Amino acid sequence: MKMLALMKYGDKAASTRQRLLQYVPYFSRSGIEVSYSSLLSNDYLERTFQGQSAPVLSIVTAYLSRAALLLRASQFDLIWVHYECFPYMPGFFERLAELSGKPIVYDFDDAIFHQYDSHPRAVVRRFLGLKLQPLLNAASLCVCGNAYLASYAERFCRRAEIIPTVVDTTVYFPKNPASTAARPLVVGWIGSPSTWRFVLPIVPLLSRLSQELNLKIRVIGAGPQDTVPPNFEFLGWSEEAEVEMIQGMDVGIMPLPDEPWARGKCGYKLIQYMACGIPVVASPVGVNADIVDHGLNGFLASQEDEWDLSLRRLLADSGLIREMGVRGREKVMEKYSLQAYGPRLAALLCDVAGKPLS
Repeated sequence: MKMLALMKYGDKAASTRQRLLQYVPYFSRSGIEVSYSSLLSNDYLERTFQGQSAPVLSIVTAYLSRAALLLRASQFDLIWVHYECFPYMPGFFERLAELSGKPIVYDFDDAIFHQYDSHPRAVVRRFLGLKLQPLLNAASLCVCGNAYLASYAERFCRRAEIIPTVVDTTVYFPKNPASTAARPLVVGWIGSPSTWRFVLPIVPLLSRLSQELNLKIRVIGAGPQDTVPPNFEFLGWSEEAEVEMIQGMDVGIMPLPDEPWARGKCGYKLIQYMACGIPVVASPVGVNADIVDHGLNGFLASQEDEWDLSLRRLLADSGLIREMGVRGREKVMEKYSLQAYGPRLAALLCDVAGKPLS
């Protein structure tokens, strides 16, 4: 069985790796041959991270290339669409995916519909607020990263399945802890320049704690900063070093505001931390409250005083750090691992395409 996967970004994007590429070995074992095409290149993504704009001609060319690819898509048995085919274009352009006459699987792990229905400009809300509806109506299956996304998909799609964003637990694993007696404890965060804003409200708290408790605050992937507070280290993200940088943390954090876009997040950084045996402190927003068992594998914190208390409690007790880390790892292996979901997703695709599992 041949599947065409239409991704928004190339393999530098976490969503491309998490939602498709890491599953390819499981697909192959089930007889699914994947050809994937990204709309926007890695160069586009790099420019975005650096606050630069891509040349308009390159974007126009990318849209035309995707349209041409969809016109040739009948050679495939299944079409996989991640996010959307044509961002910021009217919904009827999404219907090009139907021309192949083959089953469509729609996949998303962010509340991208809020880019349109909650846009600050009324003209965008009016003309693009329901732009995903034609694509969801046409899809035989919608693969959703969490229940919040599934509740939206079910309005338009005949079948929605929750497949959380998961990690390969043979890649993400606990590192034998070195003695903390001779080094500062490390509180860490991993993300992107666009999500670093979620951390900014607690930076003053982290700064105070870092000086009072002799902590290091590790920030991965936030991009260049004009000023760096004392005891903060800002590290550039790389796929090769990602796991090692996370393993060097003692506590992982995920603050989020309680707003529609954040409720659609899939808690991936929490799963990364916990897979590496690291306890977490997170805002109880969206799926975070499902991933974190308060008091067992981490803490949920809303207000600044709750963040302060939770971090202090963990950082004062190395035994608690270890115990919560073990419980977190166990939960990820059971409920958020590639090993658990790889065979399930492959079986769903074969079912939709009407093909037997190999």
